[in-house]
Amino acid sequence: MTYCIGLMSGTSMDGIDAVLARFDQRGHPSLVASHSLALPPTLLTELHRLCSPADNEIDRMGRADRAIALCFAEAVQGLLAKTEIDAAQIAAIGSHGQTVRHHPDGRHAFTLQLGCPSTLAVASGIDVIADFRRKDIALGGQGAPLVPAFHHSLFRASTPRLIVNIGGIANLTCLNDQQVLGYDTGPGNTLMDAWCREHFQQSYDNGGQIAAGGQVNGALLKRLLAHPYFAQPLPKSTGRELFNLHWLHSQLGSLDAMPTEDVMATLLALTVQSIAKCAQNHAASGELYLCGGGAFNDELVRQLTIALPDYQIDTTAALGLDPQLVEGVAFAWLAWRHLNGLPGNLPAVTGAAREAVLGGRYPAR
Repeated sequence: MTYCIGLMSGTSMDGIDAVLARFDQRGHPSLVASHSLALPPTLLTELHRLCSPADNEIDRMGRADRAIALCFAEAVQGLLAKTEIDAAQIAAIGSHGQTVRHHPDGRHAFTLQLGCPSTLAVASGIDVIADFRRKDIALGGQGAPLVPAFHHSLFRASTPRLIVNIGGIANLTCLNDQQVLGYDTGPGNTLMDAWCREHFQQSYDNGGQIAAGGQVNGALLKRLLAHPYFAQPLPKSTGRELFNLHWLHSQLGSLDAMPTEDVMATLLALTVQSIAKCAQNHAASGELYLCGGGAFNDELVRQLTIALPDYQIDTTAALGLDPQLVEGVAFAWLAWRHLNGLPGNLPAVTGAAREAVLGGRYPAR
């Protein structure tokens, strides 16, 4: 048995999820413990600022890189405190890092995640596997999404099955006997969260209550769905570089006086319709399992169920894994793959030239 920790802080920046998993010789994980840690408000504000071009970015990024690594180490310590397992028993930490830029297309495509792995290794006393995405990009891939490989390992079935992770950005994995497909469908929670911060002084719409109290504006929804990303062929991935408040305000135009609750309702409809269209492109009916923070948005799940009446919709809890912990376990799994010299990407998903062992190893000693 091998113990690995997975750390995940996603586009929504709603906190750090730390997961301890035990792997058998085949690489099948069993969840041992989990721990969540909120980011300090000042660091959270700085990370949001770093997601958009601004002054003095390099100095600010360097400081944030180390600050969030120390938060990751604190999350690891909190996780291990819940168990009787010592740091010396952990083979490695798989750290996704905090994405602040993702430009996967063009000659000099790049992706950038903060969370200095050397600092994390020293502070935790555990070897760190990090920087998973850039090897895939070096091979001509998108560097994302990486979780479909894990979905295939853990959730594959003989009948069509979709796994939809709704974080800041939503991504979909289509599993069947013949192939695995995966890509970002578009905004998940990122636009809704940003609108909440701007107009409701809260970090997110709890349960979708604000959206449920508004009316969808058809004209705005049509404008939002006209974004070229939705028609872009696979492979593809996206982030806050495309879907952000600046873009949203540019689409509002003459509609900027509409009730803020109606904008929220329309943003939720954008997430629902973009996911539903992708699901229907794969199959008219089947199984769909949700994970990520969006799985806890009751209004979003209700509307997705209406949009896909012939799908059986549930969360990954029905498959044996808490929907909030799927990505954390995925990065523990990617660490295990690295330690065993096994590839962590799926070229059919990312567009990379070949499979590759992902990440670099940062020893604690």
